[in-house]
Amino acid sequence: MRPGADIERAIEAHGDAVWRVCGLYFRAHADAQDAFQDTFMKYALADNAAFENEEHRKAWLIRVSANVCRDMLKAAARRNVSFDAGATSPHPVSTDPAVQPASFESEVADAMRSLDDPPRTPLYLSLYEGYTAPEIARMVDAPVNTVYSWIARGKQQLKEVLS
Repeated sequence: MRPGADIERAIEAHGDAVWRVCGLYFRAHADAQDAFQDTFMKYALADNAAFENEEHRKAWLIRVSANVCRDMLKAAARRNVSFDAGATSPHPVSTDPAVQPASFESEVADAMRSLDDPPRTPLYLSLYEGYTAPEIARMVDAPVNTVYSWIARGKQQLKEVLS
Protein backbone atom coordinates (compact mmCIF):
# COMPACT_ATOMS: atom_id res chain seq x y z
CA MET A 1 0.00 0.00 0.00
CA ARG A 2 1.19 3.52 -0.78
CA PRO A 3 2.16 5.84 2.07
CA GLY A 4 -0.55 8.22 3.27
CA ALA A 5 1.48 11.29 2.30
CA ASP A 6 1.71 10.06 -1.31
CA ILE A 7 -2.05 9.50 -1.46
CA GLU A 8 -2.73 12.94 0.01
CA ARG A 9 -0.41 14.59 -2.55
CA ALA A 10 -2.16 12.77 -5.39
CA ILE A 11 -5.58 13.85 -4.13
CA GLU A 12 -4.39 17.46 -3.76
CA ALA A 13 -2.78 17.54 -7.19
CA HIS A 14 -5.30 15.55 -9.22
CA GLY A 15 -8.45 15.24 -7.13
CA ASP A 16 -10.26 17.96 -9.10
CA ALA A 17 -9.65 16.19 -12.42
CA VAL A 18 -10.79 12.85 -11.00
CA TRP A 19 -13.87 14.50 -9.48
CA ARG A 20 -14.80 16.07 -12.84
CA VAL A 21 -14.55 12.67 -14.55
CA CYS A 22 -16.77 11.11 -11.88
CA GLY A 23 -19.24 13.98 -12.20
CA LEU A 24 -19.28 13.47 -15.95
CA TYR A 25 -20.60 9.94 -15.46
CA PHE A 26 -22.99 10.40 -12.54
CA ARG A 27 -25.70 12.94 -11.84
CA ALA A 28 -26.10 11.69 -8.29
CA HIS A 29 -23.50 13.25 -6.01
CA ALA A 30 -23.24 10.10 -3.87
CA ASP A 31 -22.38 7.92 -6.88
CA ALA A 32 -19.69 10.37 -7.98
CA GLN A 33 -18.28 10.33 -4.44
CA ASP A 34 -18.20 6.52 -4.45
CA ALA A 35 -16.36 6.48 -7.79
CA PHE A 36 -13.90 9.12 -6.53
CA GLN A 37 -13.16 7.08 -3.41
CA ASP A 38 -12.83 3.84 -5.39
CA THR A 39 -10.36 5.53 -7.75
CA PHE A 40 -8.10 6.68 -4.94
CA MET A 41 -8.48 3.33 -3.19
CA LYS A 42 -7.14 1.67 -6.34
CA TYR A 43 -4.32 4.23 -6.37
CA ALA A 44 -3.50 3.47 -2.74
CA LEU A 45 -3.40 -0.27 -3.41
CA ALA A 46 -1.42 0.02 -6.67
CA ASP A 47 1.95 0.50 -5.01
CA ASN A 48 3.66 -1.34 -7.86
CA ALA A 49 2.56 1.28 -10.41
CA ALA A 50 5.56 3.44 -11.35
CA PHE A 51 4.88 6.86 -12.82
CA GLU A 52 7.29 8.67 -15.11
CA ASN A 53 6.08 12.11 -13.97
CA GLU A 54 3.05 13.91 -12.55
CA GLU A 55 1.33 14.04 -15.95
CA HIS A 56 1.59 10.24 -16.18
CA ARG A 57 0.13 9.92 -12.66
CA LYS A 58 -2.77 12.23 -13.64
CA ALA A 59 -3.44 10.29 -16.84
CA TRP A 60 -3.43 7.01 -14.87
CA LEU A 61 -5.90 8.42 -12.32
CA ILE A 62 -8.21 9.75 -15.05
CA ARG A 63 -8.20 6.43 -16.87
CA VAL A 64 -8.85 4.48 -13.67
CA SER A 65 -11.68 6.84 -12.66
CA ALA A 66 -13.36 6.43 -16.07
CA ASN A 67 -13.06 2.65 -15.76
CA VAL A 68 -14.44 2.70 -12.20
CA CYS A 69 -17.41 4.79 -13.35
CA ARG A 70 -18.14 2.48 -16.30
CA ASP A 71 -17.91 -0.56 -14.02
CA MET A 72 -20.33 1.04 -11.56
CA LEU A 73 -22.78 1.83 -14.37
CA LYS A 74 -22.56 -1.74 -15.68
CA ALA A 75 -23.14 -3.14 -12.20
CA ALA A 76 -26.16 -0.88 -11.72
CA ALA A 77 -27.60 -1.94 -15.07
CA ARG A 78 -27.28 -5.62 -14.13
CA ARG A 79 -28.98 -5.21 -10.77
CA ASN A 80 -32.42 -6.72 -10.56
CA VAL A 81 -34.97 -4.02 -9.82
CA SER A 82 -38.48 -4.87 -8.75
CA PHE A 83 -41.37 -3.44 -10.70
CA ASP A 84 -42.36 -1.18 -7.80
CA ALA A 85 -38.83 0.17 -7.38
CA GLY A 86 -38.63 0.93 -11.10
CA ALA A 87 -41.65 3.21 -10.87
CA THR A 88 -39.65 5.87 -9.02
CA SER A 89 -37.53 8.42 -10.85
CA PRO A 90 -34.01 7.13 -11.63
CA HIS A 91 -32.56 10.59 -10.88
CA PRO A 92 -33.68 12.10 -7.60
CA VAL A 93 -34.41 15.81 -7.69
CA SER A 94 -31.55 17.81 -6.22
CA THR A 95 -31.70 21.07 -4.35
CA ASP A 96 -28.19 21.94 -5.56
CA PRO A 97 -28.56 24.94 -7.94
CA ALA A 98 -25.69 23.67 -10.09
CA VAL A 99 -27.71 20.60 -11.12
CA GLN A 100 -31.14 22.15 -11.52
CA PRO A 101 -32.64 21.67 -14.99
CA ALA A 102 -32.70 25.43 -15.58
CA SER A 103 -28.95 25.88 -15.08
CA PHE A 104 -26.66 25.94 -18.09
CA GLU A 105 -24.02 23.90 -16.26
CA SER A 106 -26.57 21.19 -15.68
CA GLU A 107 -27.64 21.25 -19.31
CA VAL A 108 -24.07 20.85 -20.54
CA ALA A 109 -23.31 18.13 -17.98
CA ASP A 110 -26.48 16.25 -18.94
CA ALA A 111 -25.56 16.60 -22.61
CA MET A 112 -22.11 15.15 -21.91
CA ARG A 113 -23.65 12.30 -19.89
CA SER A 114 -26.00 11.51 -22.77
CA LEU A 115 -23.08 10.71 -25.08
CA ASP A 116 -21.90 7.15 -25.49
CA ASP A 117 -18.42 6.27 -24.35
CA PRO A 118 -16.54 6.77 -26.58
CA PRO A 119 -16.76 9.65 -27.51
CA ARG A 120 -17.61 10.95 -24.01
CA THR A 121 -14.27 10.36 -22.28
CA PRO A 122 -12.02 11.43 -25.20
CA LEU A 123 -14.14 14.55 -25.71
CA TYR A 124 -13.95 15.38 -22.01
CA LEU A 125 -10.19 14.87 -21.94
CA SER A 126 -9.82 17.12 -24.96
CA LEU A 127 -12.21 19.93 -24.00
CA TYR A 128 -11.88 20.06 -20.22
CA GLU A 129 -8.47 18.64 -19.42
CA GLY A 130 -6.69 20.01 -22.51
CA TYR A 131 -5.09 16.78 -23.66
CA THR A 132 -4.13 16.36 -27.32
CA ALA A 133 -5.40 13.49 -29.43
CA PRO A 134 -2.03 11.66 -29.34
CA GLU A 135 -1.99 11.92 -25.52
CA ILE A 136 -5.56 10.65 -25.30
CA ALA A 137 -4.72 7.82 -27.68
CA ARG A 138 -1.98 6.67 -25.31
CA MET A 139 -4.36 6.95 -22.33
CA VAL A 140 -7.17 4.93 -23.85
CA ASP A 141 -4.92 2.65 -25.90
CA ALA A 142 -6.49 3.52 -29.26
CA PRO A 143 -5.14 4.74 -32.62
CA VAL A 144 -4.70 8.52 -32.87
CA ASN A 145 -6.99 8.83 -35.89
CA THR A 146 -9.71 6.98 -34.00
CA VAL A 147 -9.40 9.49 -31.17
CA TYR A 148 -9.70 12.36 -33.66
CA SER A 149 -12.88 10.72 -35.00
CA TRP A 150 -14.30 10.25 -31.49
CA ILE A 151 -13.65 13.89 -30.63
CA ALA A 152 -15.22 15.15 -33.86
CA ARG A 153 -18.24 12.84 -33.44
CA GLY A 154 -18.60 13.85 -29.79
CA LYS A 155 -18.54 17.55 -30.64
CA GLN A 156 -21.18 17.03 -33.31
CA GLN A 157 -23.41 15.00 -30.98
CA LEU A 158 -22.96 17.56 -28.21
CA LYS A 159 -23.89 20.35 -30.62
CA GLU A 160 -27.05 18.47 -31.64
CA VAL A 161 -28.06 17.78 -28.05
CA LEU A 162 -27.51 21.39 -26.95
CA SER A 163 -29.27 23.01 -29.91
